[in-house]
Amino acid sequence: MAKNLLIVESPAKAKTIEGYLGKDFLVKSSYGHIRDLVKTDDAIDINNNFDQKYEVPADKKAVVAELKKLAKEAETVWLASDEDREGEAISWHLFETLGLKEDKTKRIVFHEITKPAILKAIESPRKIDYNLVHAQQARRVLDRLVGFELSPVLWKKVKPSLSAGRVQSVAVRLIVDREREINVFKPTAAYKIVAIFSTGKAKELFRAELPERYDTEAEATKFLEDCISASYTINSLETRPTKRSPAPPFTTSTLQQEASRKLGFSVSRTMTVAQKLYESGKITYMRTDSVNLSETALNAAAAEINSAYGARYFEQRKFKTKSAGAQEAHEAIRPTYFEQHTISGDASEVRLYDLIWKRAIASQMSEAQFEKTTAKIGISTRKENFVANGEVMKFDGFLKVYMESTDEETEVHLDGEETDNAILPPLSKGQSLQAQEIKATERFSRPPARYTEASLVKKLEELGIGRPSTYAPTISTVQNRGYVVKEDRDGKSRSFCVFTLANGNLKKETKTEITGAEKSKLFPTDIGAVVNDFLVQHFKGIVDFHFTATVEKQFDEIAQGLTEWTEMIKSFYSPFHTEVENTIQTADRASGERLLGVDPASGKNVYTKVGKFGPLVQIGEVDNEEKPRYASLLKAQSISSITLEEALELFKLPMKLADYEDKEVIIGVGRFGPYVKWGEAFISLPKNEDPLSVTQERAVEIIKQKIEVDAPVAEYKGHPVTKGKGRFGPFIKWNDLFINVPARYNFDNLNQAEIEELIDKKLEKEAGRFIQQWETEKIAIENGRWGPFIRFGKQMLKLGKNPATNQKFTPEELAVLPLDEVKKLITEQIPDAFEPKGKNKTKKAAVKKK
Repeated sequence: MAKNLLIVESPAKAKTIEGYLGKDFLVKSSYGHIRDLVKTDDAIDINNNFDQKYEVPADKKAVVAELKKLAKEAETVWLASDEDREGEAISWHLFETLGLKEDKTKRIVFHEITKPAILKAIESPRKIDYNLVHAQQARRVLDRLVGFELSPVLWKKVKPSLSAGRVQSVAVRLIVDREREINVFKPTAAYKIVAIFSTGKAKELFRAELPERYDTEAEATKFLEDCISASYTINSLETRPTKRSPAPPFTTSTLQQEASRKLGFSVSRTMTVAQKLYESGKITYMRTDSVNLSETALNAAAAEINSAYGARYFEQRKFKTKSAGAQEAHEAIRPTYFEQHTISGDASEVRLYDLIWKRAIASQMSEAQFEKTTAKIGISTRKENFVANGEVMKFDGFLKVYMESTDEETEVHLDGEETDNAILPPLSKGQSLQAQEIKATERFSRPPARYTEASLVKKLEELGIGRPSTYAPTISTVQNRGYVVKEDRDGKSRSFCVFTLANGNLKKETKTEITGAEKSKLFPTDIGAVVNDFLVQHFKGIVDFHFTATVEKQFDEIAQGLTEWTEMIKSFYSPFHTEVENTIQTADRASGERLLGVDPASGKNVYTKVGKFGPLVQIGEVDNEEKPRYASLLKAQSISSITLEEALELFKLPMKLADYEDKEVIIGVGRFGPYVKWGEAFISLPKNEDPLSVTQERAVEIIKQKIEVDAPVAEYKGHPVTKGKGRFGPFIKWNDLFINVPARYNFDNLNQAEIEELIDKKLEKEAGRFIQQWETEKIAIENGRWGPFIRFGKQMLKLGKNPATNQKFTPEELAVLPLDEVKKLITEQIPDAFEPKGKNKTKKAAVKKK
């Protein structure tokens, strides 16, 4: 048995490190956290210094058992989790759960997985840093308190099954506020004047722009008319050298931003790929807010630049982190070995590594040098000057390797050329020019840009909200909760005027452009906006940017040993808990209800709001004897912007068309979107298709496509097999069973043997799924991946222990467990699970209150 047991979080990291250490070391993985707060109401004891109760999840019990056994046999246990607060907490949980002794436990950290780094860490072990542990504990406890106290308020006052979080709520507020800025924005038009000048020599044409813009058509045309008889002279010519410096190497935030802009990666995808690169030893630790490079890295970069590009391209730089809240990470993200320009393997890893290598190497390269020329061109009939800018690169420097992107949208001219970096022909002061063409183009002001994942990360970082480890989960969470969607949206056509002066003639044209088209932008959903408004009204602190940033600073102070973590939580929790209780007692229900006007047909008020199943329009009052009429909003519509006319159109649905093949054809909208109902079959409309525009011919076309898709592709045991593609990918359907088809199969060319194999595997799995089932009650005891559980409707609940034995239920006991006993187990977790319909269902907050 090895004398030393070294524990890391990930199996990939364990495999890499094991190759660097001798036979005296056994390297094992904890597979991340090995325990978490219990999900019962005594997880956090408010009256006992926020004492926490932890449990080892079912899926980690085998891992913990193995690590305990190995730890007892080892002379020394080395805790080698990551070098941030989360990693420190993992080491502490391992220390506590495995029952380790302080005199035989050593904590080591490293920011890169290389043999020298690992051996150096072994040479300089330390103890667990409890300041870092307490900082992570404070964040975990605070977020649990917020989530578990706020969520029941939302269930009662907004809609069942909602949840709220501290940092996530601020992210949603940013997106909602930006959307409202855009909705109230009124574009203004102005005319931009651009001229194409000639020196008189063949092909010596260049572009110049008037710095002023004209607000009206009359001003723009008057300028062009004055130019008909004008002469043009270069009044001044200035040439000066300029330089451009490289950006610092990546932090977590800037990596997420640049990978989004250059590679199209989501924030979570970037972190997943970066994790793989780190664990395989290709890059340094990827959760950091430092732009610093170690002396070793600086020397390695210098050697590689001098070797690959020459001494002229090298210029050493030492960057400093500007953020006052920068935490404990010590180095920027960089390649482990600068001489490794590229890697082989997975395409995503190759592309992200390439980005990291280029950014890090460019940070140590020379400035790019340019010669910038500015020519001011006088107009004999006007006081204004045209201005032409040209730029010539004299030395590429770091641009030989890398150019940073931005979130700004580049304006493109009508001729397709961008505004910067044009090359001017040889010019001289006093030189006469000819105007080949002058255009006055109507241009409209733009609303603030919607957030992308990258620009949202940038904004959160600017505000001091969140830290490197929180950006990806925050953005994923707000989307998973349905508060925010990331999607493309089509723009709208808009007309604009162009006046062109050429050869002494002035011509007017009306052209069209697409405005407002969006790609991979973040939009708030209606429920996201309603929840945000409720929190802003009743819990200002939770969604206040300054307050949330202050909380982050307090976590930093805890990590530095400057603040006692329980005192920080007390100062937050007491006023917050009072707010919760007051809101439950006094706040009205929130639905975002808005009066649109009066229905001309019935004379009743028309409202829009968020209902139990989503955004809707309502005609009539709820408290009248005559029930209101309801219609669901279409996907592209929002309660904040729908008009009365658009709302009334929705009541044309469901819309009956002519029968097809003796079956009724109806167009409608349901919980999952617009559909064609043909007989008893519901067929979803294609994405972005307006159900109100579906004609008889189009409906028949959709039905025929569905018939073709649903045609049997095979038969098995007397039942037909059909194929389809759903939310979770391709599937086959057989005897009312839906069977997912894994990627290893060629879905388009499934053969009979593969179909039978898929069906048999599904039948085998289903046979062992149910221990007991009560279909009418929608209750079952099922075998799950991590053991038996109760399924209640769509919820998966724990079985807990048998009250009679205080032990886990045995398979034999579960097989005969009466329904009444199962219901008791359900009500322990959902107290009002079996109350009559119509009452709001709430769940128990997992915080102990005495």
